[in-house]
Amino acid sequence: MNRTFLILLLGAVIGAGTHFAYFRLHEPNADSLDSQLAWMKTELKLNDAQFARIKELHQVSSPRLHALADQVAQLQTEFSAFEQMRRTSDRVDFLEFARFVEARRQINRECLDSTRQLILATADVMTPRQRQHYIRLIATAEPLAQSLLN
Repeated sequence: MNRTFLILLLGAVIGAGTHFAYFRLHEPNADSLDSQLAWMKTELKLNDAQFARIKELHQVSSPRLHALADQVAQLQTEFSAFEQMRRTSDRVDFLEFARFVEARRQINRECLDSTRQLILATADVMTPRQRQHYIRLIATAEPLAQSLLN
């Protein structure tokens, strides 16, 4: 009896381990573009051709958006250093601060333009009903999309 129970228990443990290992190895990569865009295919009921075109648009715009994100991070680092120097020296370099503000405005404009272009290009791939649903979905997350609703 103990031997039978031990064999059944061992079989269950091996089966469960194999089951979890299989699904762990085959789970989608959360960093992949497909997994990041999967919500669109499901939520907007995109066909395969639409999904492929939207994926291509995101792949093409990705290097530019990543470069802008790097510039934003660099500006944030510069601002932190500027702020630290201001606190320690109790002085403000107004020319340097003006340069920083202008650079931040320029990058913000570029970010908005790049995002707007991606949103519009993505929306162009969709049917009118899908487009309307897409714009409404992203309007809550992306303020510039609100202007597209009007």
